[in-house]
Amino acid sequence: MRTSDSRFQIPDSIWLRRAQAALSTIFLIGGIVLLFATSLALIAISFLNSSLGFQSANRAAAIAMSGIRDAELLLERDKDFSDASGYCVPYHAITNPCPAGYATVTVTQGSPSSGQATVLSIATWANRRRRLQAVYVVSATTSQITPLSITTL
Repeated sequence: MRTSDSRFQIPDSIWLRRAQAALSTIFLIGGIVLLFATSLALIAISFLNSSLGFQSANRAAAIAMSGIRDAELLLERDKDFSDASGYCVPYHAITNPCPAGYATVTVTQGSPSSGQATVLSIATWANRRRRLQAVYVVSATTSQITPLSITTL
């Protein structure tokens, strides 16, 4: 036992030194584990957000393509079909602006040149926006619609 000037005596034993070392080691290892778990959680959240954005972008592109196909069907039924103000796909009854999950489709005859029709389809899904433009050749004699190009804007 160590003697001091106070009335209370603190025993100086090897067990107390080992307990202090063990407690320090536990706090150190616990801190490292907590740091590792937090880092892993942040990486997982980042991965989920990036894959969700990719899925949303693909869904918006698919909706925009459905708008292009819908306009193609309308052009095949009526070669002079034109709608410069735009309509919503899949439901034509909804007024502009179209809500998320719908495509706004505009059809312009004689653009970029006579005998051609330009279709512009804009779709939004979960803050991801895709714009597709298709140009069709419209035959005046046979009313045949031939796709010339489909591009992403």
